[in-house]
Amino acid sequence: MTDNTHILLISGSTRTGSTNTAVLRTAQAVHLDGVTTTRPELLAALPAFNPDDDHEPLHPAVAELRREIGSADAVLFCTPEYAGALPGSFKNLLDWTVGGGEMYRKPVAWINASSPAAPTGGADAHASLAKVLGYVGADIVERACSRTSMTRAAIGPDGLVTDGAMRRTITEVLATLHEHVRGDGRPAGSP
Repeated sequence: MTDNTHILLISGSTRTGSTNTAVLRTAQAVHLDGVTTTRPELLAALPAFNPDDDHEPLHPAVAELRREIGSADAVLFCTPEYAGALPGSFKNLLDWTVGGGEMYRKPVAWINASSPAAPTGGADAHASLAKVLGYVGADIVERACSRTSMTRAAIGPDGLVTDGAMRRTITEVLATLHEHVRGDGRPAGSP
């Protein structure tokens, strides 16, 4: 077993200039010993979930999603809240994880970055993620989950978060996931 932890970063937003995607771009830019990250663009390519299509051969985007999750040691989601719930395209991604089993016992956490004007501050998205990921048997690392307020002004021209407190939060979340993965004795990439 190596000391390296591979964390898959998945944004719940398809929006250009998304603050949630900026959080994950920043997570990719964080240099944390023993942690590698990938942030594939998976969301927009997925077909609408249909249980009748959840069999081999899978749609290529679904197969890629499941491969990426299966090869990661942990998954970090960052999603907005839309109309009081998870965005439909992101819920569609989560629906495609149910039948594959790759999320079972996979350490997961999330950061919900919402506008200060958001009525619930991302609480409904936070609760929805907990419910769905609990349903698929994911290992929710509660101490790595974060709800935070953030505006577009906190994002620099390079698409990265410039706010020092938010950057520390991102680093802490990654470090907590890394510690959790390394502390449970499972080999890298195992479900």
